[in-house]
Amino acid sequence: MAQRKGCLIGCGVALVLGVGVLVALFLGLGKMADVADKTLLDPKVYASVNVGDPESEVRAKLPSGETFVKAALKEGGPAEPAGSVCAWYVSSDGKAAEDVLRLCFKDGKLAEKAQYRMK
Repeated sequence: MAQRKGCLIGCGVALVLGVGVLVALFLGLGKMADVADKTLLDPKVYASVNVGDPESEVRAKLPSGETFVKAALKEGGPAEPAGSVCAWYVSSDGKAAEDVLRLCFKDGKLAEKAQYRMK
């Protein structure tokens, strides 16, 4: 009887751990999809905006860019223009997935575009 009880406890623990792993995997995949949705930018959209374009028009074409990977995207890039607010994106082009596309805004206009390799 004691052996059977131990087996049941072991199976119960394995079941709980298995469910925990599945939940963690599901949440992780959801977080990855969220990051992709908020940070991937089509290079054609990046190329279509020009310095001097109104900020509202440019931002209407962009994803939010607000994710936990923002700090990693900032690393290794050129200095931000003084007094500007920047947004960082990853190129959605499969060939250049490590390219960071940065757009900086100042005084209601696109002030600078920068493209560099992620470090």
